[in-house]
Amino acid sequence: MKFLLKAFFFLNIVSVMRNRNYRTRGFTLIEILAVLIILGLLAALIVPNIIGRVDQSKIETTKLQMKAIKNALDQFKMDNGFYPTTQQGLKALVEKPNIPPIPKNWHQYMEKVPKDAWGNDFIYISPAPNRPYDLKSKGPDGIEGTKDDIDIWEL
Repeated sequence: MKFLLKAFFFLNIVSVMRNRNYRTRGFTLIEILAVLIILGLLAALIVPNIIGRVDQSKIETTKLQMKAIKNALDQFKMDNGFYPTTQQGLKALVEKPNIPPIPKNWHQYMEKVPKDAWGNDFIYISPAPNRPYDLKSKGPDGIEGTKDDIDIWEL
C-alpha cells in the first residue's frame, strides 16, 4: 500500500512540474508505465486468491454431494436392510435394481446420481473392508489413489 501512495505522489510531482512550464495534453510514458506496474502488482496479488478459492469451492461442493449420497444410502439401508451392492452401484438410489439382492421396500432416493465437481463418477464399493461401503471421489487430478482423493469416511 505504501508503494501505491509513493507512486501516486511521484506522479503528482511530475505533473505539477510539467504544468509550471507549459500545458500539455495526454500522459507521459513514465505515467503510463507506473500505472501498468501498479495494475500488474494488483493482479499478481488478487488473481491467485481467486483461483485458489475456485478449487476449494469445488472440493466443498464434492463433499456436500458425497454427504447427500451417504444420506440416501443410509435411507436405502433403513428401508431395505442392506446397502446396494457394488454391482447395483449408486444407480440403485435412482432406479430399482434388478440384480440380487432385490430391495423389497425400494423407492427413489435421489433424482439422479451426481458426478463430482470435476465431472467424474463417484467410486462406490459395497461391502468394503472394515466398512459397510466405500464412497470416494478421485479429486481434482481425476486419478484414483492419489492424496487428493476425497473419502466419505474422512470428512
